[in-house]
Amino acid sequence: MIGVILAAALAAAPNTARFSQFVYSGSDPSDVVKAAPGQYRNPILQGFHPDPSITRAGKDYYLVNSTFAWFPGLPIYHSTDLVHWTQIGNALDRPGMLDFKRLGLSRAVFAPAITYHDGLFYILNTCVDCGGNFLITAKDPKGPWSDPVWLPEVGGIDSSIFFDDDGKAWIVNNDEPPEKAEYPGHRAIWIQEYDLQARKTVGPRAVLLDKGVNPAAKPIWPEGPHILKKDGWYYLIAAEGGTAEGHSQVVLRAKAVTGPYVPYADNPILTQRDLPRDRPLPITSAGHADLVDSPDGQWWATFLAVRPYGDDLYNTGRETFLLPVDWKDGWPVILPRGQAIPYVHAAPKLPAMKAAPNAGPFTAAETFVGPELPKGWMTMRIPTERWWSVKGGALTVRARAARIGDHDQPSVWARRQQHMNASVSTTVRFTPRADGDKAGLVAVQNDDFYWFVGLVRDGGKTWARVEKRAGKGDPVDGVVVAQKPVSLKSGQPLDLRIRIRGGKADFAYAAAPGRWETLSADADATTLSTKVAGGFVGTMLGVYAHGAER
Repeated sequence: MIGVILAAALAAAPNTARFSQFVYSGSDPSDVVKAAPGQYRNPILQGFHPDPSITRAGKDYYLVNSTFAWFPGLPIYHSTDLVHWTQIGNALDRPGMLDFKRLGLSRAVFAPAITYHDGLFYILNTCVDCGGNFLITAKDPKGPWSDPVWLPEVGGIDSSIFFDDDGKAWIVNNDEPPEKAEYPGHRAIWIQEYDLQARKTVGPRAVLLDKGVNPAAKPIWPEGPHILKKDGWYYLIAAEGGTAEGHSQVVLRAKAVTGPYVPYADNPILTQRDLPRDRPLPITSAGHADLVDSPDGQWWATFLAVRPYGDDLYNTGRETFLLPVDWKDGWPVILPRGQAIPYVHAAPKLPAMKAAPNAGPFTAAETFVGPELPKGWMTMRIPTERWWSVKGGALTVRARAARIGDHDQPSVWARRQQHMNASVSTTVRFTPRADGDKAGLVAVQNDDFYWFVGLVRDGGKTWARVEKRAGKGDPVDGVVVAQKPVSLKSGQPLDLRIRIRGGKADFAYAAAPGRWETLSADADATTLSTKVAGGFVGTMLGVYAHGAER
């Protein structure tokens, strides 16, 4: 009887995959450009780090990026020198703060804006298709951050807050134009006062910029607005041209916070759209900047750009770059037109800081000491239960019914691909019990575009398999690219590896240490590029387990 009970208990127990020794390593063709002493390397945050917003509190700098429907979201980075950054938290780290539902991975939280004022940190953000614009605050940027204060009167996206010298607070944002839009991408920048005590907007809304700085050219998507004040002038900076190769940054100024704002005669103050497309080691799509001053009176800009390996092909997403701001006749200029963004530049003269590498070639090994995953690891959408544990040198993941291709919340944990040439490996212990059970490594761009290598149960046999999904036309579980039968004892480890080389990928496994067998070589990794897969995110590399829960 006891044996029967034990057998029944084991059959009912949730199937789990145990991952250990997760190692990421990467390099880039641009590594040939060496940083000399006193220089820093661009981008300062490689991989999926779009829409950077920055603020200063005393001698400390804090930066936040978009994460869309990945969770935990809105990473908070800290630096003292603007070059080396350490992630200290995530502003969205509690499941109850927002509800991403089954949104696509490029929906949810867009373009956060961080500001420090009078001892408090503020982040304004938009939850696209999940509530609209909201405000969260924290005394310590590490967290905890407050529950969202919703701003129903603020429409559109990309809201930010400006604190004037008189104590008034103003919210600026992208929204529909005051009259009917004249063409696709016709938008406006609006402003409205915000009452800090009442925690709501007050007074009338006003348009600061309609269409863009040159309305006759029908510019698209003026967005990511910020207001700063210097020498008696109010400066409105905003992106224009969309977030692809036509991206740019423009500036206007006024003597009153509500305008009228006059554009700089030599706009844009940052773009790469006019440079030859066949230039070596290109950096493209630059814009969405935010400006910050240092205690010594210097100004710097963080902004997004991308590093393509082909014709606008990049898997790493939009990244965070840094350049100094040169004030010319009262106007801030990030980079004169016609100049390429440099891979190396003279570093700010600020107190040096040590941090784990986020730029240049590096290797990062995760040994899963626990009790939590590193702050930079994320899962798809917001979990409603704890289906993982981190302890004893392993990340244990329950093989649940939720699947990657279902716009669900699958058993996935992943970190960013930060280099054109990237390798990720891990050791998995998994016993698939029924057809459809699987566990292994994934490279995910979104629900419709991903690669998988790992153990799969199919036809009553266990396989080491490579699967891919390259669009909505493919099955949710992907198509089989390559497979070999394997025979493993219960608890026996299997090593897995993905190597990405620009638009190519290799997938391998090893049943014994160092005995790698290639399952698929030179596979088409352009399916992980934004150009092919669409959206605003970058490729995430991590672990995945799926199984019908019994």
